[in-house]
Amino acid sequence: MHYRTVFDIPRDELLAPGHGLCGGCVAGTIVRLLLKVAGPNTIVVNPTGCVEVSTTTFPYTSWRVPYIHVAFENAAAVASGIEASIKVLQKKNVIDPSKKINIIVIGGDGGTADIGFQALSGMLERGHKVMYVLYDNEAYMNTGIQRSGTTPLFAWTTTTPIGKVLKGKIQVKKPVAEIVAAHRVPYVATANPAYFLDMMNKFKRGLDVDGPSFIHVIQPCTTGWRYDPRIGIKIARLATETAMWINWELDHGEFRVTVTVPKRKHVRHYIRVQGRFNHLTDEDIETIQKYVDKEVERINKLVGKEVIGPVVE
Repeated sequence: MHYRTVFDIPRDELLAPGHGLCGGCVAGTIVRLLLKVAGPNTIVVNPTGCVEVSTTTFPYTSWRVPYIHVAFENAAAVASGIEASIKVLQKKNVIDPSKKINIIVIGGDGGTADIGFQALSGMLERGHKVMYVLYDNEAYMNTGIQRSGTTPLFAWTTTTPIGKVLKGKIQVKKPVAEIVAAHRVPYVATANPAYFLDMMNKFKRGLDVDGPSFIHVIQPCTTGWRYDPRIGIKIARLATETAMWINWELDHGEFRVTVTVPKRKHVRHYIRVQGRFNHLTDEDIETIQKYVDKEVERINKLVGKEVIGPVVE
């Protein structure tokens, strides 16, 4: 099935209401739509993080599918074990061999890009049929808004202070999806909840491929990004409209940009609505713009045509 309109989206709710995610947090939207795509025959592996602590407050749970909480560093390893065990049980007819069981890891940038990357790389190299979904709020939000590898250039966090010398994080964002793609797995994609049908179709494709898949989803965080809780999806859309975030997929070696931007907005439209960038001068923002321009040029060359257009004020 291909999701073309909102009428194609299943009505079943497999993430129960009443969780403790922050008001305005987009992680709940991502997980809710992911489970609608995956359906009830799903096992979720979730390392420690915002989603875990907010949906599993003892003695309650928001999960209406089998769920296992694991440590920051070993989610991909645990998912690998589950996948291997199901294969054995199906071979022995303990579980119906024709039954499709989705195994999904849902991890933040801490448990994926940094702390859990060794286990993720191993899972990818071994070829386990597991879909790994990274919800990327670009810092360790659950433990106090510390920097992560995916924190963008010049962003404030509690461990990238603002002063006369430093202007937030001095490194650029780690290209996690591209690092995953280097493992030559069947399917890798980036997604944005503001373009929810594109995101859901990528979830569907990731679950359908024979082998590991990885979906990297941007996730605005009202607490760490310091924005009005009402505009999370607006900020997510601006990320793509400014090319701070580009939606693409690599399907069995075929690369395509799935959300084109013929007329690109200047990055200041995205940056100026977030408190984590309040310290930046116009000159600092131009530095970010130049970096984004180079990334756009690189992506357009990969595609072979201009899918991300020039900046139009």
